Amino acid sequence: MAIPLLQYKPSSQNQRVPGYEVPNEDTPRIYRLEDVPSYSEIQELIWAAYRQIFSEHEILKFHRQINLESQLKNRTITVRDFIRGLAKSEAFQRLVVETNSNYRIVEISLKRILGRAPYNREEEIAWSIKIATDGFGGFVDALVDSEEYQINFGDNTVPYQRRRFKDRPFNLVTPRYGNYWRDKLENERYIAGDIKNFLDLAKSIEIKTVSYQPVSTANISIPDTTRNTVPRGIPVSVNPSASFPLR
Repeated sequence: MAIPLLQYKPSSQNQRVPGYEVPNEDTPRIYRLEDVPSYSEIQELIWAAYRQIFSEHEILKFHRQINLESQLKNRTITVRDFIRGLAKSEAFQRLVVETNSNYRIVEISLKRILGRAPYNREEEIAWSIKIATDGFGGFVDALVDSEEYQINFGDNTVPYQRRRFKDRPFNLVTPRYGNYWRDKLENERYIAGDIKNFLDLAKSIEIKTVSYQPVSTANISIPDTTRNTVPRGIPVSVNPSASFPLR
């Protein structure tokens, strides 16, 4: 029996309210399947989907999904199914899923599939449990089939970053870090509070310095610990005139 998604309380972020800003160079271009009648325009839509899911860092020839592209060009699948196929592809599995923790996978997937950052850590935990129970494929299906995806993108719109104001565009953030930056990021995001508490506790401990006193051995008497091999009661006589040969 699959574990249902845990309940989390969304925080009030700017992508959840209507925007009234004047369009500028930071406003993402929206690609819809019904707006691309020509072959060149549908190619632009396909590359927009690649940029959104894989980011521009990873658009290489051997990452392309030729079968999915052909089906989309022939209108046998929707853009939503094309996005689903890209997220479940072997290339995405190798580049993103296998190189990150579940929390990081949730963050990247929400940004690239739903076009927004996670609300809070509670949402990251809830979706990471979804990955652990249903696998990454079930997690992708849950995102693509969600009401939020349908409301914002429908069947024929390529996902895009909603309300770009900070860290834009976040779909271009590389999914892989070196050991130093990965550990630094994890410490800052998840255990920074615990480290601070530990440091405060360590600083509160008062350590007294031990002063060592020099020890003099002049007045110490060393007891005689030699063993007497002569039985008690037998006198020992020594002849001073006795001589022993030297050898």
